[in-house]
Amino acid sequence: MDCRPHCAACCIAPSISSPIPGMPQGKPAGVPCVQLTAELRCALFGRPERPAVCGSLRPSSAMCGESREQAMRWLGHLEETTLPR
Repeated sequence: MDCRPHCAACCIAPSISSPIPGMPQGKPAGVPCVQLTAELRCALFGRPERPAVCGSLRPSSAMCGESREQAMRWLGHLEETTLPR
């Protein structure tokens, strides 16, 4: 499966705890990554500076759903259910 054009849900919805160039403390859930371009593409795609967690996210029908909105909801729910208590 390929990424949905102009989606970027995986670059916005989840938190990232590892450093990102321009975001040394990572990013909170719901905040767009600083490396997200105006075209909603990752400026670090394929580069060694890209966090490993980003490279591990692969598009799937479960994660991406039928729309960007569904992807945002699914990833948001995953974020909530995996928070340390």
